[in-house]
Amino acid sequence: MSAPSVIRKLDETVVNRIAAGEVIQRPANALKEMIENSLDAKSSSIQVIVKQGGLKLLQIQDNGSGIRKEDMDIVCERFTTSKLTSFEDLTSIATYGFRGEALASISHVAHVTITTRTADSKCAYRGQYCDGKPKGPVKPYAGNVGTQITVEDLFYNISTRKKALKNPSEEHGRVAEVVGRYAIHNATVGFTLKKHGESVADVRTPANSTQIDNIRAIYGPTVARELLEIASDNQKLQFQLNGLISNANYSVKKCIFLLFINHRLVDSASLRKAIEVVYAAYLPKNMHPFLYLSLEIAPQNVDVNVHPTKHEVHFLHEDAIIESVQKVIEARLLGSNESRTYYTQTLLPNVSLSVSEIAADKPSTSSGTDKVYAHHMVRTDSREQKLEAFFNKPDHKSTAGSATREEVSMDTDSPSTSRKRPRLDETVPPVSPEIKSPDGATIKRREITLTSVLSLQKEIRDDVHSGLRDLFQNHTFVGCVTEELALVQHQTKLYLANTTRLSKELFYQLMLFDFGNFGMLRLSESAPIYDLTMLALDSKASGWTEADGPKDELARYVVDFLKGKSDMLDDYFSIEIDEDGCLHTLPLLLDNYVPAMEGLPMYLLRLATEVNWESEQECFQTFARETSEFYTFKRNPYARSTESQESEDSMEAGDSAERDWKWTVEHALYPGFKTSLLPPKRFSGNTSLLQIANLPDLYKVFERC
Repeated sequence: MSAPSVIRKLDETVVNRIAAGEVIQRPANALKEMIENSLDAKSSSIQVIVKQGGLKLLQIQDNGSGIRKEDMDIVCERFTTSKLTSFEDLTSIATYGFRGEALASISHVAHVTITTRTADSKCAYRGQYCDGKPKGPVKPYAGNVGTQITVEDLFYNISTRKKALKNPSEEHGRVAEVVGRYAIHNATVGFTLKKHGESVADVRTPANSTQIDNIRAIYGPTVARELLEIASDNQKLQFQLNGLISNANYSVKKCIFLLFINHRLVDSASLRKAIEVVYAAYLPKNMHPFLYLSLEIAPQNVDVNVHPTKHEVHFLHEDAIIESVQKVIEARLLGSNESRTYYTQTLLPNVSLSVSEIAADKPSTSSGTDKVYAHHMVRTDSREQKLEAFFNKPDHKSTAGSATREEVSMDTDSPSTSRKRPRLDETVPPVSPEIKSPDGATIKRREITLTSVLSLQKEIRDDVHSGLRDLFQNHTFVGCVTEELALVQHQTKLYLANTTRLSKELFYQLMLFDFGNFGMLRLSESAPIYDLTMLALDSKASGWTEADGPKDELARYVVDFLKGKSDMLDDYFSIEIDEDGCLHTLPLLLDNYVPAMEGLPMYLLRLATEVNWESEQECFQTFARETSEFYTFKRNPYARSTESQESEDSMEAGDSAERDWKWTVEHALYPGFKTSLLPPKRFSGNTSLLQIANLPDLYKVFERC
């Protein structure tokens, strides 16, 4: 019989590291603890910087109350806290932290540096920590009021944990999820999340925003416009409920569930299941809702100390509260008077539509004996001209619909305008490399041999949906529904086309297939890039904050940067910038089309900040994407509302502007779609083209009448 093992007391370092491994399971857990500390310090701005998903660097900076110099020596020791003094305080705890384990646990598995300053301190103080103890004395340091905590080399001493977290992109996604959820719940606090060394923020929400605005910024406008507000105050069970839930029009494949109990981010599987039971009657099978719920329960009824990471809490009357929440949500969904929206796809999912299948729908005209039944008869001939074709077309300078656009004129004197040509693809015959200019001179088309451009062109050709290509080549334009939507007919089917989305793809493809062969749009007056950049930075869409630096310095940087690229911009893209930093020309992508000049300031700013100028292929690809975004035909946000058009003159001007953009859509954009657009395969599954009617089905409906 073997002797019993000896029981030994573990070394304190081993104990602390075991405890740290329970509290800090991954970078997102560490960030959650530090965000809660910043919120406890009454911060109004929280900035987070991460590197390699937070494993290499995790830094958080706030403008809260800071840490006293006297507390810096023990700030990273276990069970040191300013939140409670006795166990009974847990029954009325109103802060996020209470155990004093967050910083201690982080310091046992990473290198921690804390820089902090209180409002009454003349300077900041910095300390470095390891295993809960300072590495040296706390030293004075320059800094703003608030606290900056830098965590480096997370899990450097726990190799197994570090190997398990080997995917930095996955960890960054979890970090972004934590920041986004706290940003939604704490809408009055400004949050920013950036990757180290990058200027563009992955998450950015302004201070004193609203929860719906932050949801729109983080999860997109699609869910934001489908939200219903819920509220309930149950005196019997002593809880209050507030939240935003998606209506029956919105659904996703995975449930998005944001639950805060007493302002603490937690999860509750039982509450999630109960709510999904309600939505099962409204959503398609295997589809789920978006849920943001904030429960405030009497503190004495909540036990927050049941999970190492505080991911779960227990509370009294749990089943009754869940049932009450379920009833509130069900009543809100039933009481919503908004109509349901149903979408129909052009093509069935995972079904490849070929040209031969579209051709099979065509009525046979090869034999005179073949009878074409009425419900298969195509009721229009795309070769026939409409009456509008004989009207005087609007001067293209005014088709933009705004005073700003009227300052643009086409440079017809430039020989580069004659370099425009039909794009080469499988359905367009090759064109001669020699082209006649308006004055009769012969101009050779420039041959582009750059591997990066040819590779991007090949990607577009390989992704073409042949069925949709045939549809666009042979469609008949019916009319405009709105500035963003239009009706087109193909054979016996009627489609609702998203003009905005189609034009964005068209201009992206034109940027690549006409690379180095653009015509020019010459501005009637030179445009100072500095002034345009200042206009862009003054816009909320730029996302500028004081942390990005003074606006005038950023504007000067944009001017100098674009001037340094002026030779390439002129040679490849027909964008002419002079030595004074003034813009003179833009590329002519499509005949009779001028982009909305309201977007020019943001376009120039994004060329300097969003284009990847380091890699050749990525540079041309991102440049084409930014240019297509600028040229995209979209609703004019500056158009005068109908309520303000009171005088007869202004009404006539409004009617003229409407005729102008409708002319542009019909006679510039859709002919461009017909001749040049190579529809990508993704258009068959999204809402770029929706079938809304077809003649055979209409006959079946009317046969029953």
